[in-house]
Amino acid sequence: MSESALSGLLVIAIEQAVAAPLCTVRLADAGARVIKIEREGGETARNYDSAVKGTSAYFAWLNRGKESAVLDLKDHGERELLFSMLGKADVLVQNLIPGAMARMGLSPTEITRRFPQLIAVSINGYGQDTACAPMRAYDMLVQAESGLCAVTGTAETPSKIGVSAADIATGMNAHAAILEALIERERTKRGKQVEIAMFDGMADWMAVPLLHFEHTGREPGRHGLAHAAIYPYRPFSCSDGTIIVATQTNGEWRNFCEMVVDRPELAKHSDFETNPLRVANREALDRELEPAFATLSTAEAIVRLNAAGVAWGRYTEVRDLGEHPALRRTEITLPDHQVVTVPRPAGRNENFRPGPVPGLGQHTDSLRAEFSVG
Repeated sequence: MSESALSGLLVIAIEQAVAAPLCTVRLADAGARVIKIEREGGETARNYDSAVKGTSAYFAWLNRGKESAVLDLKDHGERELLFSMLGKADVLVQNLIPGAMARMGLSPTEITRRFPQLIAVSINGYGQDTACAPMRAYDMLVQAESGLCAVTGTAETPSKIGVSAADIATGMNAHAAILEALIERERTKRGKQVEIAMFDGMADWMAVPLLHFEHTGREPGRHGLAHAAIYPYRPFSCSDGTIIVATQTNGEWRNFCEMVVDRPELAKHSDFETNPLRVANREALDRELEPAFATLSTAEAIVRLNAAGVAWGRYTEVRDLGEHPALRRTEITLPDHQVVTVPRPAGRNENFRPGPVPGLGQHTDSLRAEFSVG
């Protein structure tokens, strides 16, 4: 791989599903050696589906560039092999159920004692110092618990975000925490225990709706494709399709009125002069704006929006994403050596060449030989 910022870093991943694998694939993409410990039959995501030429879509996405070892961590000898790996590792990432690591002799206290160099990241659903610590935590459940579904969907129907938002946020938070801990270790020469809770990530994302409620007493509600706190920031139906418009400032609002909808008087209307007023009076404003767009084609609307310096976007179906002019791809090799493409991760250039997706237990024998304890 050409990207090697983390070359020489050894990561042990006792992981499954999405959150932890997303964290460790980012480390692998940057050149870290990631050893993925799986149970007999493979981790959860291997068996979600077989959509990608026989491989699970989630597994293909999140496990490139890793090594796979099948170990029975209930077995004393297999645990000793794991301990040997940890003795040489820089990072441990795990998202087992709370208490599972302690039952293997790897409580936070024991990890610190035996492996003082180790940055040990535990991904949980909820903070282990809270009353919710024992709760099972899957992506949609955490989205619902955090209030995210209360601000997603239409006025009539709350919805989850259509991708694994809680898992993805958690993996990204864990990745950032590991990089911070590595920098800290350069100074202290010691490892660190890090807890990343899925709920914390979603609660952080919900900060603006929460602040609005706690300081105004109003909940933002659900507005479909329209913005709850900025207006007009919503789709408009043109004569041949739909365009989504985003006005962020009062200057853009004036340009929008003068150059897009040809209604300069709206910019000075007492109900629409400021963004808070436009949000409060959105229904009345909609009645003024919708007829103007109905007479325009999407192409005509885009010309006017560009001239006015007002941002716009199109509603894109999944089938359209694959042909989107902004989409950049990278190739990955599946366990059976077939090659597919995935969206190229942000921050990687055209020279990015990720490692292959491992077959189940593909590296077990070589890793036993390398880390054998006798």
